Amino acid sequence: MNIRKAVSDDLEAVNSLLRQVLKVHHDGRPDLFCAEGKKYTDNELLDIFSNPNTPVFVYEEDGTVLGYAFCALLHQESGSLMPLSTLYIDDICVDENARGKHIGSKLFEYVKAFAREKGCHNITLHVWECNPGAAAFYKALGMSPQYTSMEMLL
Repeated sequence: MNIRKAVSDDLEAVNSLLRQVLKVHHDGRPDLFCAEGKKYTDNELLDIFSNPNTPVFVYEEDGTVLGYAFCALLHQESGSLMPLSTLYIDDICVDENARGKHIGSKLFEYVKAFAREKGCHNITLHVWECNPGAAAFYKALGMSPQYTSMEMLL
């Protein structure tokens, strides 16, 4: 088992995992998410991989990438908000054939240690209501709601 920063050789594996995430989201909200497509082009992914403010960590086992965590280091300092740094988790995915092995938990613990090392005040993320499994996973890791985003379909 190895968790490391993503590199260009990980493009195919990361794209495969991104397709799995898209399917979960499309199945839950086909009004918002396309059935096919890519969240990022390969060039965008390479830019993300190389940007120190958007680290992507991959979980690798026997040379195979089985999961990832897309992150962003953010800093707020304006108006009435306290100045602080946050590690935002944009996405965590574990290959559907490798779930149940605690890979997601290991990725999260790695990200948490990274955030502490960077002096972050907190870790934040968004969970789609159409993905209750993800919400339960994050709650089991000790996360709690920070705010609620609401919508009205027209």
